[in-house]
Amino acid sequence: MSFLCGEIDCKETMSEIVMKQNWWRSAYNHWVFKLGILMLLVGFGFRFHLSQSSSVIPNVSDNNLGTPFMTKNEKPIPSDFAESPEELNQIRRNEKCDIFDGEWIPNSGGAAYTNNTCRWIESDQNCIGNGRPDTGYLHWRWSPKACELPPFDAKKFLEMMRGKTWGFVGDSITRNHFQSFICLLSQAEDPVDFFHDKDYKIQKWHFPSYNLTVSVIWSPFLVKAETFEDINHIPSSEIQIHVDILDKTWSQQFDTWDYVLFSSGKWFVRTAIYYENNTILGCHGCEGKNYTDIGFNIAYQKVIKNLFDFIMNSNKQSTIIFRTSTPDHFENGPWSSGGTCDRRVPAKKGEFELGIFNRILREVELPEFAKAKASEKGKKLKLLDVMPLSLVRPDGHPGPYRYFYPFAKDKKAKVQYDCLHWCLPGPIDQWNDLLMKVVVDD
Repeated sequence: MSFLCGEIDCKETMSEIVMKQNWWRSAYNHWVFKLGILMLLVGFGFRFHLSQSSSVIPNVSDNNLGTPFMTKNEKPIPSDFAESPEELNQIRRNEKCDIFDGEWIPNSGGAAYTNNTCRWIESDQNCIGNGRPDTGYLHWRWSPKACELPPFDAKKFLEMMRGKTWGFVGDSITRNHFQSFICLLSQAEDPVDFFHDKDYKIQKWHFPSYNLTVSVIWSPFLVKAETFEDINHIPSSEIQIHVDILDKTWSQQFDTWDYVLFSSGKWFVRTAIYYENNTILGCHGCEGKNYTDIGFNIAYQKVIKNLFDFIMNSNKQSTIIFRTSTPDHFENGPWSSGGTCDRRVPAKKGEFELGIFNRILREVELPEFAKAKASEKGKKLKLLDVMPLSLVRPDGHPGPYRYFYPFAKDKKAKVQYDCLHWCLPGPIDQWNDLLMKVVVDD
């Protein structure tokens, strides 16, 4: 079906329009009246010919025809012909493009930086520096269905953010995201890392030419939590999580930020005891304990709700970006028992499905965000939904190349794969294309 003609045959519709126009003009000019009669007769004859010949006209689908009336960046023209629900929905989608609905397409340009041009890449995500032999995963870009997504423009972003402050708050995926962010910006100006605490849970950078300060805060639960681990980060006891007490590491700095990105989720799968009002609420995975296992979803929902309540009730008029949780791509087992991620190209849509853990996180995040957005109270609350585009990029993880040349001595060496974090550079850089789009549209 043609967008401009709806369910009506285009040629037939144009004949009727011409007939009506000529008939109207005949009231003023006898010669035009005769011409109108002539065109009417020709039109009937042409229509009769079409009706007799329809059996031999090939049925060409819309997929083959394309849309010759519009370029990709033009909005469809609302008209009386666009009456089907599908077409009306298309108009609505084009009014405000959903940048999270799209596909990965080849990109000959490659990455915006390398491990040689950015000195802020942690060794665990320095895939090229650690000997990853393939680079095809760098030659894809995210393309929304209904609009163009410009690549991250470091100079433009820095210019927009003169005199501003940014904070990234969350877990190791947040830190991974932040390092992509700082690498992209450093292509325009190398920042000064002017502060970090003893454990590097708080780190700050400054771009002197633009007076922009950016911080990353380690706070995997976003709330007060006590963890008990040995030197190898193996838990020695249940984590104690206070779902109603926000982590002071970031909450005491909140009023200093103009833009804040929050994300969490992954750590909630761990065995934990939950507290509310300093009273045990329940637990997750606490076999052998005399507590009610309420599931991590209840705890996560309370944490996200309390986070948004704090934001909504704050006097600080910051722009808040909430990034959704992200998938892992372990195949052949989990992280701890031989799971791998050896793919070299993006997956096809539907090839990977969200695991139950990620589904539960998402079922908490999106409704809580929607409720907070509806009662925004003037706050600028933005969603950065990176789950859809990340789900189909199993090729973007460090895998065995979290280690320096893991197969240099033994090509069959068994090493633990990282199929959760992301190579830098890599697909995670596209998160910042989306981030800039969200901020620019603001």
